[in-house]
Amino acid sequence: MNTHFVNRRLAHLLGYAGLVPFVLLTLGAWLVHSDWLAYFIRGQLAYGIAILSFLGGVHWGAVMMSGELTMEQSRKALVWSVLPALIAWMSTMMRGFGFAMLMAGFIAAYQVDKRLFAWYRFEPWLLQLRLKLTVIVVVMLMLTVIAANVKG
Repeated sequence: MNTHFVNRRLAHLLGYAGLVPFVLLTLGAWLVHSDWLAYFIRGQLAYGIAILSFLGGVHWGAVMMSGELTMEQSRKALVWSVLPALIAWMSTMMRGFGFAMLMAGFIAAYQVDKRLFAWYRFEPWLLQLRLKLTVIVVVMLMLTVIAANVKG
């Protein structure tokens, strides 16, 4: 079997599976009694923080595995690789703006990926997958914020 096909298929499967907590937590925020709402909001924020941090780690690993980057490209990519975790961490201190910071972090991560994935020579389908996942994540985060404001 073609390992590229398996990797592509598995990446899609795992990427979409990673959306399940975002979707379930958003649905929960809309469906549960308002006494339980805070748990779903905190869960959504915590999961968003974990995933945004993971997106930075992708760059750390890519730089370490690539032997074709210039020193300048390596420096820029490594500096970026730690920023999503810092953005995610700062979202915990932003009170009502934590979700806005997370959404901005996910959008920024995708924008940076558009440039850096070319440096790593990642396959084009990976960036297409990242776009789809990013859009769904940002929409779920937005819907959670709306639920918090409507129900809270």
